[in-house]
Amino acid sequence: MAAPVISAESLTGARVSERLLVSAKSGGCASSSCGSSTRPDDVDLVTWSKIKDHPCFSEEAHHYFARMHVAVAPACNVQCNYCNRKYDCANESRPGVVSEKLTPDQAVRKVIAVANEVPQLSVLGIAGPGDACYDWKKTKATFERVVREIPDLRLCVSTNGLALPDHVDELADMNVDHVTITINMVDPEIGAKIYPWIFYGHRRYYGIEAARILHERQMLGLEMLSARGILTKINSVMIPGVNDQHLIEVNKSVKQRGAFLHNVMPLISDPAHGTHFGLIGQRGPNAMEMKALQDRLEGGAKLMRHCRQCRADAVGLLGEDRGQEFMLGQIPGELTYDAGKREAYRELVAEERRDHLAARSEAAGAVKTASSGKSLLIGVATKGGGRVNEHFGHAKEFQVYEASTRGINFVGHRTVEQYCLGGWGEKATLDRITAALEGIDVVLCVKIGDRPKEQLAAAGIRATDAYGHDYIETAIAAVYAAEFGVQALAATA
Repeated sequence: MAAPVISAESLTGARVSERLLVSAKSGGCASSSCGSSTRPDDVDLVTWSKIKDHPCFSEEAHHYFARMHVAVAPACNVQCNYCNRKYDCANESRPGVVSEKLTPDQAVRKVIAVANEVPQLSVLGIAGPGDACYDWKKTKATFERVVREIPDLRLCVSTNGLALPDHVDELADMNVDHVTITINMVDPEIGAKIYPWIFYGHRRYYGIEAARILHERQMLGLEMLSARGILTKINSVMIPGVNDQHLIEVNKSVKQRGAFLHNVMPLISDPAHGTHFGLIGQRGPNAMEMKALQDRLEGGAKLMRHCRQCRADAVGLLGEDRGQEFMLGQIPGELTYDAGKREAYRELVAEERRDHLAARSEAAGAVKTASSGKSLLIGVATKGGGRVNEHFGHAKEFQVYEASTRGINFVGHRTVEQYCLGGWGEKATLDRITAALEGIDVVLCVKIGDRPKEQLAAAGIRATDAYGHDYIETAIAAVYAAEFGVQALAATA
């Protein structure tokens, strides 16, 4: 079993303690250098300095750091067949969805409130609910005001790319060093099936002509960002029968133009959302179809597999959303930013990240050198911090890792309903969780009851709580060793 883990509660409060179980050791580091020793071998120092605390651009960072989106840009210049910005459910994670729109001044007040209460906050993004580059005046005003108050926040923009080339110089001048572009096609004939119209140059275009203009502007914007050293992430929505096979060409094209990451996301298609695709019955891909496509894309542009398709007003770690805690009516009229919690959190987490890196490297090495030649898909219930630290019945998602002779790699996540509510759970919910975990070999959690354990076993999924509070990779290596008879690792604190 792992050694006891010292709680971070005294430093950051009970909520953060629940999100991160961390070994607090003596010492610390200057916040400007925190995490530098955890740099992956395939990332240069300049790039690492930009992504090390960015939960979207670094899979490792998403265990520790949070993002915040402010909904200041409601206007949009592209109609997508998968989008309807009028629909809102507070418990739903879907791009374009917000509970309230903000002015730049309101956004600044909200950012200060979140920064004072969420020490993991490292990134501020504007992702709509329309298009951040089309609604540019509000985007720019928000960033300018936030930077005056909290200058160490990373700034991000998400855009469809149509208006992007007009603002690349200003983005560079404002030190916006992360931009996400949604690119679903490089063939206008396919694009015409996704975008019914665009608004460009004071007029509306339709069909293939609209898709051609959008494609040309997206490629130009990507090339301009790459030339200025601004990191780009490409979001692509996988739409079965429309662009699923075509995304291989998209991946090649964006890699040639300097994209840093390619994030392939599943289409969210529900008639209740009122989108065109939802209303005509266009289905989204299942988890195994998603993984199969992502596997085919390996070797092209580097893939992001930890995306949660966040709302345009999301707050918190990826996989959680605390936005409802920070509605305008709950925020005091006058606020002063207090940097203390965020600075202390960074020093605390820096040592944990170094320990985690050592454990991850050891675990991956042990799995790589195993002679079995087999692989396991493992679902992990975690609250964050890179550990197995969530009860099965409390989990709202399972992070999925693949252990094979290539090492231990994060390959995605499975969103589920919370099973245990008030000490009990419904069979129908457990049935849906079991279905969502299709293809998973082993589930790791900090605790699981007999009933779900038995039902998972009947579906061919083994669940264990033997590795509670271990690092995820250490636990996976131990499971792999037990499964295939290779030498096990000692658990780490």
